[in-house]
Amino acid sequence: MVLKGFDFFPHGTRYPFIKFRNVAMIGSGVLIVASLVLFFAAGLNFGIDFRGGTLVEIQSRSGPANISDLRSKIGGLGLGDVQIQEFGAPTDVLIRVERQPGGEKEQQQVVAKIRSALGDSVDYRRTEVVGPTVSEELKINGTIAVLTAMLAVLIYIWFRFEWQFSVGAVAALAHDVLLTIGVFSLLQLEFNLSIIAAILTIVGYSLNDTVVVYDRIRENLRKFKKMDLEELLNLSINETLSRTILTSVTTLIALGSLYAFGGEVIRGFTFAMIWGVVVGTYSSIFIAAPVLLMLGVKRDWSGYGGSKAKQTP
Repeated sequence: MVLKGFDFFPHGTRYPFIKFRNVAMIGSGVLIVASLVLFFAAGLNFGIDFRGGTLVEIQSRSGPANISDLRSKIGGLGLGDVQIQEFGAPTDVLIRVERQPGGEKEQQQVVAKIRSALGDSVDYRRTEVVGPTVSEELKINGTIAVLTAMLAVLIYIWFRFEWQFSVGAVAALAHDVLLTIGVFSLLQLEFNLSIIAAILTIVGYSLNDTVVVYDRIRENLRKFKKMDLEELLNLSINETLSRTILTSVTTLIALGSLYAFGGEVIRGFTFAMIWGVVVGTYSSIFIAAPVLLMLGVKRDWSGYGGSKAKQTP
């Protein structure tokens, strides 16, 4: 007895994705402009990694932490901007203090003052002090990392396919990165080194999805040499749609579990990944492929990837 496979997504779809390219491009353009406006107007809520300052993680010994009491005690120390928030469990609290005027000695005094104000009622689980030089270097290195990744993608796709494909892939990646920065600026979520790691992961995920679509497009360019290009792009997207959707859904299930149960430490990273998978899937279909139609692609791929394919009208 042979068991038939179970299809989670219908095969042989013929959705006219390219037909909506203008609407998608205009919508994406508006969102990118809005992201840039938000970035320059509101900025990002940089974490201690990028701003410099002191971070102290504590755990209450007598049950759930009293946030208002902690704010009252620490707020009277004259430390400037102090952020106090529950961190995962009700007993765990994260205290962020802005960088103090002076050198390393003044930064270490912040921890001493907090310990003196709270006494033995809490356990001190973690303390971090980040100086201005280190935080500035982290900003520069994070920016260089993202730009280098995109440049490497441009070169890789150029050599593997053609220059039109590389432009389309980089356009999709730039779209994903800018929209991720925009949503973090809009929601004022903390932007730290883990978010840079998430953006680099998003670049890799989106590229992988785009290359799958591009491989099918190249294969169909060899196979259907007289087919209208818009029709060919639609065919290629539909032929890879099942793989694209199922990969995205399974990834989102895993990320959703991490977001719900992974704790506060990785919540920002997980949110960035969830957002990146959604916009990355969208850009592979509505940005990367339509760019090929705008720029035009080489129709004769007979010299690539082996013997000449049979021409189909």
